[in-house]
Amino acid sequence: MEHDQPTHGKPLLRSMLMIVLWPAFLMACAATGLFFSLVDPMELIVLDRRLQMHVTGVYTVGFFAFWLLGILSSGLTALLVQKAH
Repeated sequence: MEHDQPTHGKPLLRSMLMIVLWPAFLMACAATGLFFSLVDPMELIVLDRRLQMHVTGVYTVGFFAFWLLGILSSGLTALLVQKAH
């Protein structure tokens, strides 16, 4: 028996989600650490206004923004690899 091809869609969906979400999560961790080690969250200016959030809130929003970018990148890569096969 081959274990490369699942017989139904649910295990394939789960594995595809992990293939996309896990590298995106790791990249978001690294990007958040690097970005906020160089940029003070209280000095960020968005649309000509200084952010009026708590530091932890800025870190959280930044992490999820980096994670979303990673998901888009990993998802596009997974889609292109799947189309190539």
